[in-house]
Amino acid sequence: MKQATKKRIDKLLESAKLRQTTPRRTILDALLNAGRPKTADEIISSIGKDCPNRVTVYRTLDALVDSGLVHSAFVSKRSRYFELADHCTKTQCHPHFVCTDCGQTRCLTEASVPLATKTPAGFVIHRQQVRLEGLCPTCGNEKSAKLEAF
Repeated sequence: MKQATKKRIDKLLESAKLRQTTPRRTILDALLNAGRPKTADEIISSIGKDCPNRVTVYRTLDALVDSGLVHSAFVSKRSRYFELADHCTKTQCHPHFVCTDCGQTRCLTEASVPLATKTPAGFVIHRQQVRLEGLCPTCGNEKSAKLEAF
Protein backbone atom coordinates (compact mmCIF):
# COMPACT_ATOMS: atom_id res chain seq x y z
CA MET A 1 0.00 0.00 0.00
CA LYS A 2 1.35 3.42 -0.97
CA GLN A 3 2.13 5.83 1.87
CA ALA A 4 -0.34 8.46 0.56
CA THR A 5 -3.10 5.84 0.39
CA LYS A 6 -2.28 4.61 3.89
CA LYS A 7 -2.50 8.18 5.23
CA ARG A 8 -5.84 8.73 3.52
CA ILE A 9 -7.21 5.46 4.91
CA ASP A 10 -5.96 6.28 8.41
CA LYS A 11 -7.65 9.71 8.22
CA LEU A 12 -10.90 8.11 7.06
CA LEU A 13 -10.84 5.61 9.93
CA GLU A 14 -9.93 8.35 12.41
CA SER A 15 -12.77 10.59 11.17
CA ALA A 16 -15.22 7.72 11.70
CA LYS A 17 -13.71 6.99 15.13
CA LEU A 18 -12.82 3.45 14.09
CA ARG A 19 -9.72 1.55 15.13
CA GLN A 20 -7.12 1.26 12.41
CA THR A 21 -7.08 -2.50 11.93
CA THR A 22 -5.46 -4.44 9.11
CA PRO A 23 -8.78 -5.79 7.72
CA ARG A 24 -10.29 -2.28 7.65
CA ARG A 25 -7.22 -0.84 5.95
CA THR A 26 -7.08 -3.69 3.43
CA ILE A 27 -10.75 -3.44 2.48
CA LEU A 28 -10.68 0.36 2.24
CA ASP A 29 -7.58 0.11 0.05
CA ALA A 30 -9.40 -2.34 -2.25
CA LEU A 31 -12.38 0.02 -2.51
CA LEU A 32 -10.16 3.06 -3.10
CA ASN A 33 -8.47 1.28 -5.99
CA ALA A 34 -11.68 -0.21 -7.40
CA GLY A 35 -13.06 2.81 -9.19
CA ARG A 36 -16.49 1.20 -9.17
CA PRO A 37 -18.81 -0.59 -6.74
CA LYS A 38 -17.74 -4.15 -5.93
CA THR A 39 -19.32 -7.18 -4.34
CA ALA A 40 -17.71 -8.77 -1.30
CA ASP A 41 -16.48 -11.58 -3.53
CA GLU A 42 -14.87 -9.09 -5.92
CA ILE A 43 -13.23 -7.33 -2.97
CA ILE A 44 -11.90 -10.65 -1.67
CA SER A 45 -10.60 -11.55 -5.11
CA SER A 46 -8.90 -8.18 -5.61
CA ILE A 47 -7.11 -8.45 -2.24
CA GLY A 48 -5.79 -11.91 -3.04
CA LYS A 49 -3.76 -14.06 -0.68
CA ASP A 50 -3.48 -11.33 1.98
CA CYS A 51 -7.26 -11.19 2.35
CA PRO A 52 -8.81 -11.77 5.76
CA ASN A 53 -11.26 -14.67 5.99
CA ARG A 54 -14.71 -14.25 4.44
CA VAL A 55 -16.49 -13.71 7.77
CA THR A 56 -14.05 -10.93 8.70
CA VAL A 57 -14.59 -9.27 5.32
CA TYR A 58 -18.39 -9.26 5.76
CA ARG A 59 -18.17 -8.02 9.37
CA THR A 60 -15.68 -5.34 8.37
CA LEU A 61 -17.88 -4.20 5.48
CA ASP A 62 -20.87 -4.00 7.85
CA ALA A 63 -18.83 -1.92 10.33
CA LEU A 64 -17.64 0.39 7.55
CA VAL A 65 -21.22 0.80 6.30
CA ASP A 66 -22.47 1.50 9.84
CA SER A 67 -19.77 4.15 10.23
CA GLY A 68 -20.75 5.89 6.99
CA LEU A 69 -17.35 5.41 5.29
CA VAL A 70 -18.72 2.81 2.89
CA HIS A 71 -22.21 2.28 1.63
CA SER A 72 -24.08 -0.51 0.01
CA ALA A 73 -24.54 1.10 -3.39
CA PHE A 74 -27.20 -1.31 -4.63
CA VAL A 75 -28.23 -4.95 -4.86
CA SER A 76 -28.10 -6.80 -8.15
CA LYS A 77 -28.75 -10.50 -8.65
CA ARG A 78 -28.85 -10.96 -4.86
CA SER A 79 -25.37 -9.46 -4.39
CA ARG A 80 -24.68 -6.24 -2.49
CA TYR A 81 -22.27 -3.82 -4.13
CA PHE A 82 -20.06 -1.67 -1.90
CA GLU A 83 -18.16 1.55 -2.49
CA LEU A 84 -16.66 4.43 -0.58
CA ALA A 85 -19.28 6.95 0.44
CA ASP A 86 -17.10 9.95 -0.42
CA HIS A 87 -19.18 11.05 -3.46
CA CYS A 88 -22.51 10.80 -1.68
CA THR A 89 -24.48 12.57 1.01
CA LYS A 90 -26.57 11.03 3.74
CA THR A 91 -29.71 11.49 1.64
CA GLN A 92 -28.48 10.95 -1.90
CA CYS A 93 -26.02 8.68 -3.65
CA HIS A 94 -24.49 9.50 -7.02
CA PRO A 95 -26.06 7.64 -9.96
CA HIS A 96 -24.70 4.29 -11.15
CA PHE A 97 -24.76 2.97 -14.70
CA VAL A 98 -25.09 -0.76 -15.41
CA CYS A 99 -24.39 -2.04 -18.91
CA THR A 100 -27.13 -4.46 -19.92
CA ASP A 101 -24.74 -6.19 -22.32
CA CYS A 102 -21.47 -6.75 -20.41
CA GLY A 103 -22.79 -6.21 -16.87
CA GLN A 104 -20.12 -3.67 -15.87
CA THR A 105 -21.16 -1.05 -13.34
CA ARG A 106 -19.75 2.45 -13.39
CA CYS A 107 -20.14 5.37 -11.02
CA LEU A 108 -21.48 8.52 -12.62
CA THR A 109 -20.14 10.95 -10.02
CA GLU A 110 -20.27 13.83 -12.50
CA ALA A 111 -23.99 13.29 -13.21
CA SER A 112 -26.62 14.87 -11.03
CA VAL A 113 -30.17 13.75 -10.48
CA PRO A 114 -32.67 15.94 -8.62
CA LEU A 115 -33.69 14.71 -5.21
CA ALA A 116 -37.22 13.31 -5.14
CA THR A 117 -39.46 15.62 -3.15
CA LYS A 118 -43.03 14.50 -3.72
CA THR A 119 -44.04 11.12 -2.39
CA PRO A 120 -47.41 9.50 -1.78
CA ALA A 121 -48.87 9.92 1.69
CA GLY A 122 -47.20 7.71 4.27
CA PHE A 123 -43.92 7.19 2.37
CA VAL A 124 -40.74 8.52 3.93
CA ILE A 125 -37.57 8.62 1.81
CA HIS A 126 -34.38 8.05 3.79
CA ARG A 127 -31.95 7.87 0.89
CA GLN A 128 -32.18 8.21 -2.87
CA GLN A 129 -30.23 5.90 -5.14
CA VAL A 130 -30.48 5.98 -8.92
CA ARG A 131 -29.41 3.16 -11.20
CA LEU A 132 -29.35 3.73 -14.93
CA GLU A 133 -29.23 0.85 -17.40
CA GLY A 134 -28.17 0.74 -21.03
CA LEU A 135 -25.06 0.17 -23.13
CA CYS A 136 -21.60 1.30 -22.03
CA PRO A 137 -19.40 3.03 -24.64
CA THR A 138 -17.60 -0.22 -25.51
CA CYS A 139 -20.76 -2.28 -25.98
CA GLY A 140 -22.54 0.60 -27.71
CA ASN A 141 -19.69 0.93 -30.21
CA GLU A 142 -19.69 -2.82 -30.85
CA LYS A 143 -23.46 -2.81 -31.48
CA SER A 144 -23.12 0.19 -33.83
CA ALA A 145 -20.31 -1.50 -35.73
CA LYS A 146 -22.42 -4.65 -36.17
CA LEU A 147 -25.37 -2.63 -37.44
CA GLU A 148 -23.19 -0.68 -39.88
CA ALA A 149 -21.84 -3.97 -41.29
CA PHE A 150 -25.30 -4.82 -42.64
